[in-house]
Amino acid sequence: MTTQNRPPTKNKPDNKFQQAFRNSFFPAIFVLIILYFLFSSMSTGGNEIPYSTFKNYVKENRVASVVISKNSIEGDLKGETDVKKSKFTTARVEDPDLIKFLESNGVEYKGENRSFGVTQFLFTWVLPFVLLFAFWSYILRRVGGAGEQVISFGKNRAKLYNETEEKITFNDVAGVEEAKVEMIELVEFLKNPGKFQKLGGKLPKGVLLVGPPGTGKTLMARATAGEANVPFLSLSGSDFVEMFVGVGAARVRDLFDRAQKKAPCIIFIDEIDAIGRHRGAGGMIGAHDEREQTLNQLLAEMDGFDAHKGVIIIAATNRPDVLDTALLRPGRFDRQIVVDAPDLKGRLAILKIHTRNLRLAPDVNLEIVAQRTPGFVGADLSNICNEAALLAARRNKEMIETSDLEDAIDRVLAGPEKKSRLINQQEKKIVAAHESGHALAAMLLPGSDPVTRVSIIPRGMAALGWTLQTPKEDRYLITRSELLSRIKVMLGGRAAEEIVFNEISTGAQNDLQKATEFARSMVIEYGMSDRLGLISVPDTENGSFLRRRGGYDGNSSVSPETGREIEMEIKSMLDNLYKQTIDLLRQNRSKLDKLASSLLDKETLEKQELLRIVEELDIPTDRPNMAIV
Repeated sequence: MTTQNRPPTKNKPDNKFQQAFRNSFFPAIFVLIILYFLFSSMSTGGNEIPYSTFKNYVKENRVASVVISKNSIEGDLKGETDVKKSKFTTARVEDPDLIKFLESNGVEYKGENRSFGVTQFLFTWVLPFVLLFAFWSYILRRVGGAGEQVISFGKNRAKLYNETEEKITFNDVAGVEEAKVEMIELVEFLKNPGKFQKLGGKLPKGVLLVGPPGTGKTLMARATAGEANVPFLSLSGSDFVEMFVGVGAARVRDLFDRAQKKAPCIIFIDEIDAIGRHRGAGGMIGAHDEREQTLNQLLAEMDGFDAHKGVIIIAATNRPDVLDTALLRPGRFDRQIVVDAPDLKGRLAILKIHTRNLRLAPDVNLEIVAQRTPGFVGADLSNICNEAALLAARRNKEMIETSDLEDAIDRVLAGPEKKSRLINQQEKKIVAAHESGHALAAMLLPGSDPVTRVSIIPRGMAALGWTLQTPKEDRYLITRSELLSRIKVMLGGRAAEEIVFNEISTGAQNDLQKATEFARSMVIEYGMSDRLGLISVPDTENGSFLRRRGGYDGNSSVSPETGREIEMEIKSMLDNLYKQTIDLLRQNRSKLDKLASSLLDKETLEKQELLRIVEELDIPTDRPNMAIV
């Protein structure tokens, strides 16, 4: 994606002044009006006296003149030098002889009509309410829009993308060609619905994109809208759920009303599993009921809107196994499209897209980068390209070189280098022996991926060293012997420590976790155990597109006896493989010591250096390739 550079605004100071003026205008006006009413209520026409005292003043010839209104009498006293003391006012009472009384005592008088006029009505009743409303509106805006959200909590929060903004097309999407073909058909529906309607076909109401995180599901949906030149309403499943009961259903109704007005258009709901989970499946009572109401309203709206208007709902999730079956039936989400991790060819295409705006050196080979990144999704590859650009800029280079891309891959895989982390010499020797054990086992065992780099430079939060194996091609099936070889490579580090130092350390923690996970999968999922036979106990708690957090935990449908058998078989398998790994490394002890010594000197060994060190080994060149260990 590219961004447009806007010229700097010349009146930036004026904008700051206007902003400050807007922020202080309403409070200032409000304070002034309050002060006006305060002082106007405090000020009077003069000293207030009783009506009897007023008549005595007239009899004593102290009153010069009076102004008679409907409710009061105001006058001036004779002989007073102080202006304030010369003024008086009194409430008028029913006195039919008042005029005669004033004339007989020689007091000038005049009448004044002080009726409740329009101006006084506006200032007394209308203006205070207007100012109060303006003041609270200002307060609600100042708190960051939270007040507006409270007032309009039933409105949907979908962000609208249209053709006036930066357009994303299928040229910006790569690595998911099969899914792209499916989405191209939707574009044809939106561009030329009559082509399908004349044959009796109906526009699909919903499309569900499923796949691992970062594979480009959102990008695919936006590209579909960009190709069809239709508005794109995007929001997340969590945007529907609120603490107020009924808000989610109201937002669903408002979303579909808004979409009908902008038809043809696309509604994209990311992470739909936030509201689309199986009804009655766990959760707190209040939030659970609100989520079910939201889901019910979504189901009703998908059934009710007219497909001929050209409104398509695209949803994305990486947990299709938890979605309610009513949401997945035909007539709602008619199609389910898998957006899976790209293969080697797809990764190369993705890298070409993300490097379009980067200045690459002429000798950069993106095919090698794609080969070194098996299992990476589009988001990972985008991160690698960005990290490479940042590294090159940090090193004051004019172009991005191959070394920058390789360092970016290492950074994404194992974290940034921690060269400042001080490690004593004994620990450094243990790490060198450990990583040499991994590398040597991988080079000796058939079915292992080629070792491309070994390093004892600390990386990330806990990695003190690491061994990188890069497959030459993508593999979708792994044989039993290959799995056993992978476990042996994982156990090679612990075995090397025991051989060299006759002692073990905590450095093999991650290796043991991975080895146990592989062994567990062989026993309870793949049916590769001679002792238990063709048994499969899948982990039902994890989704199809999420990584396993562990394996068998005793909560499955197998009996406790079978569970104990499973654990015993896993332990027996790991013990046997560990003994075989120790025997293998002991037979090649001289090569192990040579690798460890070279690592201590250079800290990082590349593929060619590794081959030179163990050049007397008979290393097969036609090994099957799997994944990074």
